[in-house]
Amino acid sequence: MFILSQTTVLNRSVLEFREMPRKFLGRVFVWPRIEGSWRLKLRLVFEIEALRYFAELAPFAALALIWRDTAVGIAQAPALMVLMIFAVEMRLLRLKPAAREKLLDAAGRDRLLDLLAVRGRTILTRIAAGRRMTEGALHLVIEQSDLARVAPLSLVSVQWTEGPQILDLTAEERRLIRDTLFAEPLTERAMLRLSLARNETVHEVPLEVRTIPAHARMAALTGV
Repeated sequence: MFILSQTTVLNRSVLEFREMPRKFLGRVFVWPRIEGSWRLKLRLVFEIEALRYFAELAPFAALALIWRDTAVGIAQAPALMVLMIFAVEMRLLRLKPAAREKLLDAAGRDRLLDLLAVRGRTILTRIAAGRRMTEGALHLVIEQSDLARVAPLSLVSVQWTEGPQILDLTAEERRLIRDTLFAEPLTERAMLRLSLARNETVHEVPLEVRTIPAHARMAALTGV
């Protein structure tokens, strides 16, 4: 999980947006400024399609170097190259529609969606109450890569309609998200199964700030 905010993203200009929800994967490249393990960085690099395509076509380059007499023929076989990319991208890394549907039944999807909504509202309530927010709406946005057979990649942000803008989360707020969002049974891997089963890579949990009750605001301020 990569929690996006001004503090955690190196190239902070990509956080600017005009329409909600702000989506990142396949549009811009985000790189950790802090709290980025080497595993997360490798996974972010793996998400770059151009680099994967180069790796997928590497066998053709190797064959051309080994058998130089056939180099021209290999270079003139674009159909084979396209077939290689398709096989890796659509059959190896991703699931067919029928396979996605079998990941979760309808009841299982509803349970995870309900749990996501409860946890999301809990997180947003504590953040909004702790900041004494009174205007607009907060959205907890979870965007996941659709690559099924590698480690999950989840980009999590709190987006505020005022601006709109992505909140610059404090260390305590980021810890709240890490401790709450993907706890059992809604783990990050389970969230990926939900995303794939619904064929939706972006999930939003909204919260109107003015609907936060007084006792929730008091609890957030007192740390209860």
